[in-house]
Amino acid sequence: MANPSQLGFQDASSPIMEELIEFHDHALMVALMICSLVLYLLALMLVEKLSSNTVDAQEVELIWTILPAIVLILLALPSLQILYMMDELDEPDLTLKAIGHQWYWSYEYTDFKDLSFDSYMTPMADLLPGHFRLLEVDHRLIVPMESPIRVIITADDVLHSWTVPTLGVKTDAVPGRLNQTSFITTRPGIFYGQCSEICGANHSFMPIVVESAPLTYFEAWSSLLTS
Repeated sequence: MANPSQLGFQDASSPIMEELIEFHDHALMVALMICSLVLYLLALMLVEKLSSNTVDAQEVELIWTILPAIVLILLALPSLQILYMMDELDEPDLTLKAIGHQWYWSYEYTDFKDLSFDSYMTPMADLLPGHFRLLEVDHRLIVPMESPIRVIITADDVLHSWTVPTLGVKTDAVPGRLNQTSFITTRPGIFYGQCSEICGANHSFMPIVVESAPLTYFEAWSSLLTS
């Protein structure tokens, strides 16, 4: 959950989000070095007189051709690694299906026979102390902690987007199409998200709440709903 006046990312709750934050910091350091170099050269041009050595220098042209290529490689390699990590999921422990509607989410636990429910935003009049306005729902998506989770995402009417920032997950829900994403929660907790695709008048009122719990709690919860 983000704090008031927070400038950075939320605390990572999945390995993918940890990698994304590290890559963000890495890219910022590269951008900082580029800006520092450009500012230094601009200041140098303002205080120094140009000479024939600086106007026509093949060595300088060679450097400013090779240096950007090196910078692009430094950014591309970790970026491609993260992209492959986000798409890689061999054997998930649990498969969920998230269906976007105007303006709520439906969830199906496909590994269970009859375990599905709709998740609506909790009205302000029904909020309990400690719950967040516009972010709390009547039925949370409960998942086991430290288990690979696959989420199959689609929509019933218009475009939606299933997004949970602290898990590093953002996948579009497209009518007539199945998109797939995955995550692993590294700690117990309650993680909030919202639809990130403008989907109509009540776009701001279809939050997502993922609750990560120990496996024993998840088994007890699922047994209670399916019994």
